[in-house]
Amino acid sequence: NKVLAFKSKAPKPVEGHQNSLRVLYSQNKDAMNQPRRFARNIPQAPERILDAPDMIDDYYLNLLDWSSTNVVAIALGDSVYLWNAGDGSITQLMQTPGDGSHVTSVSWIQEGNHLAIGTSKNTTQLWDCDQKKRVREMDGHSARVGALAWNAHVLSSGGRDGIIVNHDVRIQNHISATLTGHTQEVCGLKWSPNGSQLASGANDNLLNLWDDRMTQAPTFSLNNHTAAVKALAWAPWQKNLLASGGGTADRMIRFWNTSTGQCLNAVDTHSQVCSLQWSKHEKELVSTHGFSHNQLIVWKYPSMVKMAELTGHTARVLHTAQSPDGTTICSAGADETLRFWKILSAAGQDRKESSGSDGLMKMKAIR
Repeated sequence: NKVLAFKSKAPKPVEGHQNSLRVLYSQNKDAMNQPRRFARNIPQAPERILDAPDMIDDYYLNLLDWSSTNVVAIALGDSVYLWNAGDGSITQLMQTPGDGSHVTSVSWIQEGNHLAIGTSKNTTQLWDCDQKKRVREMDGHSARVGALAWNAHVLSSGGRDGIIVNHDVRIQNHISATLTGHTQEVCGLKWSPNGSQLASGANDNLLNLWDDRMTQAPTFSLNNHTAAVKALAWAPWQKNLLASGGGTADRMIRFWNTSTGQCLNAVDTHSQVCSLQWSKHEKELVSTHGFSHNQLIVWKYPSMVKMAELTGHTARVLHTAQSPDGTTICSAGADETLRFWKILSAAGQDRKESSGSDGLMKMKAIR
């Protein structure tokens, strides 16, 4: 049980000597303190491309949505088509009557198979897509209806007349409120996940926040954007966090605390912001853009570091919708194509998991 020990201490180093390992360690000390960056494989090509002829190239319309039952609704000219993402079947749901009339917006109810459709004839229609039958047609606007948003049984519609109408679709006298906070066309409309706040954006460059109980005036009227505010997205994992995007003269994505009206951050994207989608399972945001790259960008939040930049559309990427499982973004471009990008994480997905492939590209026409 002997203990080994030096009889005398080690000699002191000569003056000015530096241990090379200490230099190496100290030089990398800052790098070691930085948080580890998780690298996730993001496919650079779409899994599928669908041809979408007669897609109207109009920034102020909202022509795409993806239902909780996995059906994509797309408005092409005067018609609405349904593409079942499960079996790939395509059906025509409806066609607007009359010369020059066209569909201006579509929005699925949060749960179920009812689809709201706005038209250039100033009306809002409600369709049962299981029965392929129009349930009702609602008025309230004096100009086209370009934006729609659901909150349980209440459907909000925004028009070129600058007003927002809340329709209670359960009752005959459906207009429950008329909101008059904009002076130009309403092009963005989104209810918060808990249904307590409505965000509206318009061509008057205003972002308005409305309380579901107070309809006389907006809780906040925010004028930070310098162009039309169409792109709106509520964070699904953080209460009162809203992202908004501005048009060609603005190009900014802004983040808001909607309980205080405070702008938390602003990022210059250098191009028109057409749409925004939050990931359901990660702190990530997808934005789509117009001139000059017509791209999709995946951002890490809150650092707003670009995780990926996806190109392929040859004209501005006007609309996006997200699959029910939160993994896939469908983008609709003025190049008359729909592209399906499997770029977001699934619920409970292992962070180190990656597909290792850019997916199988498939071409098909909507009609």
